[in-house]
Amino acid sequence: MEHKSIIDKINEHKKQPNLRFRLKKQTETFTDTLFYTLFDIETPVADNLQHLAQQFDDLVDLACWESEKPCKKVWENYVQTLPKILEKLNMDAEATVNCDPASLSIEEVYMAYPGFYAIAIYRLAHELYKIGFPLVPRLMTEYAHRQTGVDINPGAQIGNSFHIDHGTGVVIGETAIIKDHVKVYQGVTLGGLYVAKHLQKTKRHPTIEDNVTIYANATILGGNTVIGANSIIGGNAWLTASIAAHSTVFHTPEIKIKTLPNA
Repeated sequence: MEHKSIIDKINEHKKQPNLRFRLKKQTETFTDTLFYTLFDIETPVADNLQHLAQQFDDLVDLACWESEKPCKKVWENYVQTLPKILEKLNMDAEATVNCDPASLSIEEVYMAYPGFYAIAIYRLAHELYKIGFPLVPRLMTEYAHRQTGVDINPGAQIGNSFHIDHGTGVVIGETAIIKDHVKVYQGVTLGGLYVAKHLQKTKRHPTIEDNVTIYANATILGGNTVIGANSIIGGNAWLTASIAAHSTVFHTPEIKIKTLPNA
C-alpha cells in the first residue's frame, strides 16, 4: 500500500471531529493548578486564579463543542464555590487525622494520603459536574484514579468529613450517595447490580447513611440499597439489600480442613 493511501485510509477512519487529546493533558494541568492554589502555602492565590481562568478558557474551547450548551460563564460561577470546597476538604483531612493512628500530622494527610487526594479532586470535579460542564469533570477524576487507584465518579454525592483509608481499589459509582462521617477502606465497591444503557438516568448505586464504616473489599450494590446510619460493614461482605441503622455485617469464611487418608 502506498504511503498516501495509508494516510487517506487513516483519515477516513478518524471519525470523531471533537476528539482532541490535548484536552486530557490540559485538564491535568488545570487540576494540578487548582490543587496547589487551594493547599500550597507558597502559591499566591490571586496570581493563580488568573492562570486558572485562562486555563479554563482553553478547556472551554476544547470541551464545549455543542453550541446549545454555553460554557463561557461557567468559570465565574465555579470560582465562587472554591472557598466552600476548601472548607469541606479541610474537614476531610481532619477526619483522616482523627481516624488513622498512623497519621503523624495533618500536613502528611494533604501531601501523602492517596485517599485524601482522590477526595480532593472528586470535590473539585463534582461542582463542574453539577453545572453540566462536559467531559472535564470525568477527566479530572480519572487523573486522580490513575495516580491513586481510587475511582470516584464526579456525579457521586458525598457529605462532610469523608475518610478513605489506604484507598487502592475503591470504586464509587455515579449515583452513589454518601452522607456525613463515613469511613471507607481499600477495595470497597459501591456499584450497580447490573449494567444496562437504559438505566443511565436512574439511581444505580447505593446510599450510605451517616457514621458508617465499610472495611476492606466489601461490595455494596444497587440503587435501592441503603446502609443505615452507624452501621459497620465487615471486610469482604457482599450486600445487595438494605440494612437497618446500627447493624453489623460480616463475612464468615468457610474453613475446610483436608483429611489425609490413612497411611
